[in-house]
Amino acid sequence: MTAADRPYLRRIIVPGLLTIVSLVILTSLGVWQLHRKAWKEGLIATLDAQLAAAPVPLPPPSQWPALNRDNSEFRRVTLRGDAIADAKPVYLYTGASALRTDVKQAGYFVFAPVRLPGGQTVVVNRGYVPADRKTEPSTGPIEITGYLRWPESSGWFVPARDEKDDVWFLRDPAAMAHAHGWGPVAPFYIDQEAPVPPDRLPKPGPLTVKLKNDHLGYAITWFGLALSLVAVFLAWAIRERYSRTA
Repeated sequence: MTAADRPYLRRIIVPGLLTIVSLVILTSLGVWQLHRKAWKEGLIATLDAQLAAAPVPLPPPSQWPALNRDNSEFRRVTLRGDAIADAKPVYLYTGASALRTDVKQAGYFVFAPVRLPGGQTVVVNRGYVPADRKTEPSTGPIEITGYLRWPESSGWFVPARDEKDDVWFLRDPAAMAHAHGWGPVAPFYIDQEAPVPPDRLPKPGPLTVKLKNDHLGYAITWFGLALSLVAVFLAWAIRERYSRTA
């Protein structure tokens, strides 16, 4: 190293260190997005398999404490029970559904309790109705095929319920049961797939997975920024070198 090189190295050492730190961060973000891509692909494959699997009998109440979102969400089940005649249904507002390809406009999902032969109560999403047709679900004995689902958590900006019009925005079977006097209910609810009632309302239906998987694009963006950063630093360092010696 010559004496003339020392001032140049002092000028670029701090920008060089900042570039290295930024490069590590950007590359780490790109690698993280690749891991997220693999995770999302596995999740989609798992959900597709669960939604396509043959339905199994609803586990007995003794097994309910072992069920949770991680091991049972979207499991297809069958159950027999009695749709309670004197139970007022709950109308949950929905726009275009993320899981129902046939629900393309605003309306309501109709939630109502079904009493099992052992006396336990399960809340069931009986299906969709348009906004101008608040049809009540059928009552009496029923055999249902559907999907196990878990309650949603409330947020800061979305209320659970509009008490004035009795319209709900949050899928919370325990809160619905408390508000309408249904008594204790299962910790999950069922999205009904079948049977479809004769008049087709409320309209149940199959669920489909429509999860976005944009992680490869995000990874390419982070890696591209890393390469751009290196190119900019090298261009600046070369110009700095020759501009000082010119």
